Amino acid sequence: MRHFRLLVVGNGVSAYGSYLNMVALNVFVYDVTGSALAAGLFMAVRLGTSVAAGLVSGRLVSAHDRKRLIVGSDLCQAAALLALLLAPESGRIVLLYGLAVVTGSCSTLSQVALRSSVPVIVGAEHRTRANGLLVTGRSLAMIAGFSSAGVVVAQVGYTAAFALDAATFLVSASVLLALPIRTRPAGGSDGGGKDPDGAAPWSVRLLVRSAPVLAAMVALRAVDGLGSSSHNVALPVYSSLLDPAHPATFISQFWATWAAGNIIAQQLLARYTARTGRTPGERTFAIGACVMSGAFIVVFGGLPTVPALAVAVVAGAADGITEVVYVSRLQAVPDELRGRLFGLSASVENAGFGLGMLVSGSLLEVFAPFQVVASLHGLAIVLCLALLVVLVVRRAPDRLGGPRPEEAPGTSAVRDGGAVREGES
Repeated sequence: MRHFRLLVVGNGVSAYGSYLNMVALNVFVYDVTGSALAAGLFMAVRLGTSVAAGLVSGRLVSAHDRKRLIVGSDLCQAAALLALLLAPESGRIVLLYGLAVVTGSCSTLSQVALRSSVPVIVGAEHRTRANGLLVTGRSLAMIAGFSSAGVVVAQVGYTAAFALDAATFLVSASVLLALPIRTRPAGGSDGGGKDPDGAAPWSVRLLVRSAPVLAAMVALRAVDGLGSSSHNVALPVYSSLLDPAHPATFISQFWATWAAGNIIAQQLLARYTARTGRTPGERTFAIGACVMSGAFIVVFGGLPTVPALAVAVVAGAADGITEVVYVSRLQAVPDELRGRLFGLSASVENAGFGLGMLVSGSLLEVFAPFQVVASLHGLAIVLCLALLVVLVVRRAPDRLGGPRPEEAPGTSAVRDGGAVREGES
């Protein structure tokens, strides 16, 4: 785990650059073009590229060395930012949209490759703890990136902000290159998503047929994306209503307490898995998603600041647990299928979030923030409760991807005619 902790630091540094980039670039586009439509188009291009890149990333991760893909993604983003810095002002508009494509595709590829590699780097039995470290690092990076972006741009300007951003990606690539880690199993196949017996590439149809519960979890992440977009879009509006003179105050307090809850949850989850040897699974995912969405709804319910921030801690904790349990569950599938599955997951999550941004923005023109957040997060709660009912009624093992995470160790995935079923090891 020592090498993995260094990887987490490097990943956190690049994540900080990504979040800084997200704010600084959006403001820069608006300043350069003077058009809110151009700024919205920039965000749409970046998000659309992320959606499209998910499925392509799955194929690349299944066929090529993942360490090289992550390093290449970091270097491409650094190079794109440096190209923007060196370009004359007349050519920056075109480069901005090119940069949106590069950052959207490379960030997705890096995420898919890293998540697919975690069980190989640390061992399957330590993946929950490792995922918790990654989530904690990215949560801290998000807070640091969002909170410092305005200060960095205001104090040192866009040029220095983009240079700092490029440096974070170079640091991440350098750290990963220096680490003696393997991201594919020894003797693993580079079959581009085919199993060792030459079966057809993994597909959505195979996932739904072989593992309907796992397919439902992936679909629910898209609905979670709708809910997440609603509170992200509604938060500035709600904060302005609370304190028109200082609209950023509640936003900063909210994300700080959210991050605190997230970090606390990772510590508790790590201790649980270390003590019991179990990885929470599908039922924990469904319950955690319900608690998370419910807490976000309550935050916008008009509570006094202190109780609202206490609920934000709960939201952050449930958000962190749900994220780790979900990623750990997907990592239980065989390595040659894992990249395609994470690629699909990245696409549906980004698509849900993007659609939610459009829907939430439109609804906020007519309805109050509480109504918008309650409607979209309420949809997530209904679907998660439906999944929970199915899990309780069925209590049957999911066939794709090896042992049920909530069962005791001692089972393993067994191939049978191109599908995967449970069996005793």
